[in-house]
Amino acid sequence: MKKANNREREDDMRPAYDLVKLKGGVRGKYAKQFRQGTNLVLLSPDVAPYFPDESSVNTALRSLVEIATAEVRHAH
Repeated sequence: MKKANNREREDDMRPAYDLVKLKGGVRGKYAKQFRQGTNLVLLSPDVAPYFPDESSVNTALRSLVEIATAEVRHAH
């Protein structure tokens, strides 16, 4: 099935939208913030009950980082 050309489509925009108010937008206004992004992570269902909020996740991850980066001490 072929898509209808934009020009052939009916104007279905609601009359409540005032297009005059849409003028003057700045292209890329939030591009820098968008590129910095957010690290959203979806927890697996079996793990999620152990982490009720972001603070508990961050605490656990900081502990893992500390363990992983700690120097191994050998007993002599």
